[in-house]
Amino acid sequence: MSSARVMPGRAGQLAVAGTASLLAAAPLFLLPPPLSALAPLAIAIAPVAVVLAFRMPFALCLTFIVFSFFRIHEAFPALYSLRIPSLVAAPTLAVLAWQILLSRETKPFWSRELAYFSGFFVLTTIGVAFAVNRPTALTYWTATYWKIGIMTVAIAWLVRTPKDFMWAAKSFIIAGSAVAAVAISNKLQGIGLVEGTRVTISREMGSVLGDPNDLALVLSFPLAFSASLIVSRLGWLNRLLGLVSSGLIIWAIVCTQSRGGLLAILGVAGVVGWRTVKSKALLISAALVAGLVLFAAMGINKRASGGGHEEGIDESAMGRIYAWGAAWKMATSRPLTGVGLDNFVDNYFFYSDHWDGMNHAVHSTWFNVLAETGFPGFIVFVSMVVYCIRSSLRSGASIASARGPPEMYTITLSLLAGMTGFCLAGTFLTQGFTWPIYILIGLIAAVGRYVRDDLPFEERLAPSAILRP
Repeated sequence: MSSARVMPGRAGQLAVAGTASLLAAAPLFLLPPPLSALAPLAIAIAPVAVVLAFRMPFALCLTFIVFSFFRIHEAFPALYSLRIPSLVAAPTLAVLAWQILLSRETKPFWSRELAYFSGFFVLTTIGVAFAVNRPTALTYWTATYWKIGIMTVAIAWLVRTPKDFMWAAKSFIIAGSAVAAVAISNKLQGIGLVEGTRVTISREMGSVLGDPNDLALVLSFPLAFSASLIVSRLGWLNRLLGLVSSGLIIWAIVCTQSRGGLLAILGVAGVVGWRTVKSKALLISAALVAGLVLFAAMGINKRASGGGHEEGIDESAMGRIYAWGAAWKMATSRPLTGVGLDNFVDNYFFYSDHWDGMNHAVHSTWFNVLAETGFPGFIVFVSMVVYCIRSSLRSGASIASARGPPEMYTITLSLLAGMTGFCLAGTFLTQGFTWPIYILIGLIAAVGRYVRDDLPFEERLAPSAILRP
């Protein structure tokens, strides 16, 4: 029997080549620009992208989170037509399922952070079925919240090494700096300003970044990571990155004139300063001066809403008081489930003591959770936040006592600063069902697993040890 390989004839080779060419050229005619121009490139790099996705699942997960939370494709409209969040979502879930169920390269674990989170997620999901406006609640759950739920667990399971943690931190810093640069540019050019002075991004597109308070929320999250880099022991390049990005982000938050943004800046700076400044009296004095300087720089007293020209309690503050009162009434009238996910605005008219012809947002994380999930959801949510703060303190103390990698200590400081900023900013910003708190929970759970499994030894210290200089 001949061992010679049978090669296809010339006609067969031409047929294969022609078919491949037609498949590659088809997107040029079937897809609208600019997708049609990019499709051949996408086809060419697809095999490499698939291999990298399975070898580096966390990178894929991180890409999805960065675009979904920071809305990069809305801050830079040239990327909008690429639909990157939608394009990355399915591969992320597929790779995660492969890693857990088939290859078993990712080892699932459970912790109290994830237990609290899953409890709150279940209560919120049950509340969707009993929401006053079920279509609204279901729309938000299917469009956003279920993705947050899966990605919170994915972060906890996929982030395993100090290198992974630093990749996450730097991705958040770079994305936040990019959004901050756009906000600053808009402010300088007078683009998309509301109330005459408050900066927004892509407001005409209906972007989340089109609200100055939501923009401040997005920007305050990466500030915790950039500020921690400034005082890290990771070399001058990392410190320079932290210094430049912190400056950009603070400048952009100032441009939003958001009270919640101001509180987030002070909270993050307070935690980082407490770790590095020996004289606490000097730190407190500096914080008071910085707060006054930032308040003046923001020009909050000159805002069209909430400005100093308004007598007594200003219009913005009074509006929040009315909204918080409405939230309390929603919770007391529906104590077990609240009015349902994303239902506060729709129900404002029925529960508010003051009606000015418009429904209003609650502008408070705590009252938002209380109104939309009832007392059970509120209790679990607060318990989750408190436990995660304690967990980050314990992890930082253990890493310090075990002389763990400086990257890990920087991350624990970032997470503690981030949780503090979240709690303070949450007084004026509605972020109970958006990305920041859940990203922090996922990372805190991952750090806790690292402390339990990867440190060479662990000496239990008081949770406050991480705050000592």
